[in-house]
Amino acid sequence: MDQILYEVKDRVAVITLNRPEAANAQTGELLDELDATWSRAAADDEVRVIVLKANGKHFSAGHDLKDREWAPEKMTLEWIYSVESRRYLEYTLRWRNVPKPSIAAVQGKCIAGGLMLCWPCDLIVAAENAEFSDPVVHMGIGGVEYHGHTWELGPRKAKEILFTGRAVTAEEGERIGMVNSVVPLEELEGAAMELAGQIAKMHPFALRQAKRAVNQTLDVQGFYAAIQSVFDVHQTGHGNALSVDGFPVLVRLDEMKKKLKTQ
Repeated sequence: MDQILYEVKDRVAVITLNRPEAANAQTGELLDELDATWSRAAADDEVRVIVLKANGKHFSAGHDLKDREWAPEKMTLEWIYSVESRRYLEYTLRWRNVPKPSIAAVQGKCIAGGLMLCWPCDLIVAAENAEFSDPVVHMGIGGVEYHGHTWELGPRKAKEILFTGRAVTAEEGERIGMVNSVVPLEELEGAAMELAGQIAKMHPFALRQAKRAVNQTLDVQGFYAAIQSVFDVHQTGHGNALSVDGFPVLVRLDEMKKKLKTQ
């Protein structure tokens, strides 16, 4: 089964995460395929809007810790830095800067690495049951590789979420401006597609310029530099884990993923 599905409807490219049996946990292969699909949508002149959604109960449980790529014999900080800088930093920044409006449709759990799929999108439509969390402070690291927290939540709320590991509900996400709208679960895809259709009627060059204006403003305020800097802070967590346990922090998340499957 393909891990990523792709289709174009009425000038809207629909990218679908398709590992429902694994709560759409992200393997390296899935992320490579997802990046290629984003690039495909960006290059298609017929596409004006991109919708990212997920099959199954959950949007994404984050990184797949059973991914064979994370073999213990490879575990040096240099190797981890190389892999994560490409798949967890370069990819997310590229998706953020695709010069077309994008919408994430989120249901169920969106954990850690899942944030790195929806936060680069321009808009987020959430089902009423959606929950957004980054609980990796429990595992000895200060947050996921793409530090959108402060920008998406504000500094005090970002600290609260990181310090406690609790989830942000869809309703709370809308209240603080991280989520654009909240809809019943059964209406999620329809609401995202309706919004995409409305946007697709706008002038494509004007959409591109509007997106660039907002993103450029954030970059002038320090977004890009902060993302790069905090990525390096993240790597100190891996370095500490390697020095103490001989394994990266990622392996400590296994119990958290097992717990998710029982919910």
